[in-house]
Formats: sequence, structure tokens, C-alpha cells
Amino acid sequence: MAVKIITSENFEAEVLNAKEPVLVDIWAPWCGPCKMLSPIVDEVAEEAQGFSVAKINADENPDLVNKFHVMSIPTLLVFKNGEVVNKSVGLITKDEVKALLA
Repeated sequence: MAVKIITSENFEAEVLNAKEPVLVDIWAPWCGPCKMLSPIVDEVAEEAQGFSVAKINADENPDLVNKFHVMSIPTLLVFKNGEVVNKSVGLITKDEVKALLA
């Protein structure tokens, strides 16, 4: 499944109103650890079953960054039924990303 690009405009429809859990990667182009995590998130998206994967550019969507009190990137948030049910900050392994969704 392809990674969805999330903006302030489509956040509610794609994440909050999603029928399945959504793994959201909050990143920025200048962030080294984000660049290292991105291919891992892409791999998880390729294998996604029962959840979807989305990315939010922190620089382009500061309102969403503030709304979820993101202090450091990369931050992964898992949304289920419109609520954050899990969170990880910093670079983690593919297995750790999958564990967030378990």
C-alpha cells in the first residue's frame, strides 16, 4: 500500500476518520534520522495489512505538529478511531515500528 501524504487539509479525512489504524510519520527534509527512518516506514507500508501509513512534513504542517505536541522528529504516531494509541520518538528498527502497531 502506498504511503499517504498528509496535510492540514486532508488530516481529518485520512487519519482521524480512517476505518483502520494509521501509522503517521512526522518528519522534515533536513532531519538526518528522518531520512534514515523513511525507507523503514516505506517498507512497513509495502507490507501493510489492516492499517495504513501516512507521512506529515513538519515544516509544511506546523499546526499538526503543535496539535500533537511533537517536540522532536522523527515522531511516529499510531491513530486508532481518531485517537493516538501509540507513539515513538527517534530512529527505531523495522521490528520496533511493527511493534507499535501490534
